[in-house]
Amino acid sequence: MTAVQGTAVDITTHDGTADAYLAHPGDGRPHPAVLLYMDAFGLRPQLTSMADRLAEAGYTVLVPNVFYRDGRAPVAELPEFIDEGTRPKLFERIVPIMAALTPELTMRDADAYLRLLADSPLAADGPIAVTGYCMGARLALLTAGTYPDRVAAAAGFHGGRLATDAPDSPHLVAGTITAELYFGHADQDPSLPVEQMERLEEALTAAGVRHTCEVYSGAHHGFTQADTDTYDRAADERHWAALLDLLKRAL
Repeated sequence: MTAVQGTAVDITTHDGTADAYLAHPGDGRPHPAVLLYMDAFGLRPQLTSMADRLAEAGYTVLVPNVFYRDGRAPVAELPEFIDEGTRPKLFERIVPIMAALTPELTMRDADAYLRLLADSPLAADGPIAVTGYCMGARLALLTAGTYPDRVAAAAGFHGGRLATDAPDSPHLVAGTITAELYFGHADQDPSLPVEQMERLEEALTAAGVRHTCEVYSGAHHGFTQADTDTYDRAADERHWAALLDLLKRAL
């Protein structure tokens, strides 16, 4: 197993300073880079442990606090375990922040995140990969479409609202994507009904995007997050296998 080093870093964005976590193999050499987008609960030990696991596999991983405009992580007071009883209070704080974070703002921030990785001596030259969870899956898709020259692969897991009727729906960037994509959908996820799964698949196919969209039977929104009551160990391990396979092919 590769020794891992993880550090807190600050990223200068167009609108301020984003706090983030950077994990990398402990050999000091450059490694292929991965941008990991958080779920709505934000930058916390669960996500740093996921970044560490990717670093153990040989990648340099950046996990930014995309809610930085509302404070350093955590922007909401988080319990050790997130369940039905704790969600309502958390969402009172989180939902307005999510609503204010427009695609335009997130993609302006993405430029700063990608620049940090491009300039880091710990990241290998060349395109990077992006992976995202819940709301982060939308950001991964948008980043692949907004910065096609910088993104070689993008993955999203239990993503919601990926292909809506809105004029800024993430699936509408399909025509500019050059990366290979992978999506692991939860079939028990009201934020991504079947019609959105089909709309996303149709858009990617029509645009000629290399992609795989798989439905994880019996899985719920958030199935990769071990600090929540929607965690599904079997689905999580399937996610890791698919993600690592994509990264191995693309980077």
